[in-house]
Amino acid sequence: MPTYTAPDGTARAYRVSGEGAPLVCLPGGPLRPAAYLGDLGGLSAHRRLILPDPPGAGDSAHPAGPDGYCCDRQVAEVEALRVHLGLDRFDLLAHSAAGSLALLYALAHPDRVASLTLVTGGTWCAGIPVTGQDWRDALALRPPEPWYEAARALFDENPAPGRPAPDPEAVRAALQPLMYGRWDNAARAHAESRGPAEPGADAAYFPAGSGDPAAVRAGLASLDVPVLVLVGEYDALPTPARAAELAALLPDAEVVVQPGAAHFPWVDDPAAFTRIVTAFLDPEVRTVTLGPPAGARLAYRTWGEEGAPPVVLVHARGESSRSWTGIARELAATHRVYAVDLRGHGLSDWPGGYTFERFRDDLRGFIEALGLAGADVVGHSLGGITAGLLAQECPGLIGRLVLEDAPPLLPPAALRPVAPRPEDDPGCDWDVVLDTDAQTNQPDPAWTARFPEVTAATLVVGGGPSSPVGQDRLAWLAERIPDARLVTIDAGHHVHTECPAEFLAALRDFGIGTR
Repeated sequence: MPTYTAPDGTARAYRVSGEGAPLVCLPGGPLRPAAYLGDLGGLSAHRRLILPDPPGAGDSAHPAGPDGYCCDRQVAEVEALRVHLGLDRFDLLAHSAAGSLALLYALAHPDRVASLTLVTGGTWCAGIPVTGQDWRDALALRPPEPWYEAARALFDENPAPGRPAPDPEAVRAALQPLMYGRWDNAARAHAESRGPAEPGADAAYFPAGSGDPAAVRAGLASLDVPVLVLVGEYDALPTPARAAELAALLPDAEVVVQPGAAHFPWVDDPAAFTRIVTAFLDPEVRTVTLGPPAGARLAYRTWGEEGAPPVVLVHARGESSRSWTGIARELAATHRVYAVDLRGHGLSDWPGGYTFERFRDDLRGFIEALGLAGADVVGHSLGGITAGLLAQECPGLIGRLVLEDAPPLLPPAALRPVAPRPEDDPGCDWDVVLDTDAQTNQPDPAWTARFPEVTAATLVVGGGPSSPVGQDRLAWLAERIPDARLVTIDAGHHVHTECPAEFLAALRDFGIGTR
């Protein structure tokens, strides 16, 4: 295991996992070896994780003096690691208690931090306490389970008179299930691998009288670093409300509550955790959280100058915003291009409930949230169905409409059987396939009956005889939209990727992509 030298001359060990741009990951505990972080739910597939063991933990040597365990003093150790790695600016992730260390480092070296990801932590240094009521609130969210009563008794506001202080090991055993969204085999195995906390670790890391919350709060108000505050829905360390308090102190912070997760969100739902963090770290990706009734967090990519005429690109089932990259780069010469990941796809939320109406409402929320009313919308397959339904529902929201090989949802000649999940990656939440196939088998008659209500000028692009979509259905569609024209490009279903030049020419003839 590689090592570096701390400012006090003692050795610190670190582990490297994965490929790509480096992401320094500080373990919590406090003072726990970094091994419990694992590969952070598969995040190592996207980034090269640098996982240092704190002083005296794992393979790191003990510090030269007892004050070397203190959170404040470890700021210099993070800086020594940066210098050792030869990094100018870097992305920093911290879990639990190490969130305070990460914030203190960012305040001391703001020019060295490109981004900061705080995973269920960071409140101590800002003077935001975790209270018994926080634990009771978190516990109240849980359904009664075999471990419930033992955990509840620890936070009883009115304990029985003379009740003895609980054994520390009994407290740990009672609290363990609360630290995970589900107390299943994966959670039990992770808890067992973490082992017991080192005696006195809290007092060594956060010694009495250390810290200056007022100064920290003042510094955070001007911290020019993008921050992701990721918290589990069921966590008490901190609760989502406490995490929001912390984020409110920062000028450029985003709070994401991971559903169904607690203090170790990468264990509770590895894929969801990875999507959230990857979207935040990718400089080409932005996110927007929609309000009710949609409520989903959607990821999207942009190209072109802000202020240029907007065009929104909506992908097919099993694809993502990346499928539009080539077309988007061409359109960016004249437009501000937005390519969205639909729910259940790419880096957006995968919350279930994948009806055509939900996709429609998400697209509406996306356009409204970003102030894109009147934008041209280009949709491929599922994206075209979604855009067509939105054009029916909100006639004034879309400028020009392009439907690429997107069939109208007419009653099928034969029902689609339940599709078995493939062994390879389907490119989306498999429930997207199951849910939309079920609706395709029993389409709402209103979806086709309302096409005459579409007021947007519409270009229907067919993929020709090699497409699995019946081209006669596209002709039927074009006849029912009042201001529609049909263009056929013999490319199969993926017209914009198989014949991009012809597809762009069709868009320009339609008025999209011209100056």
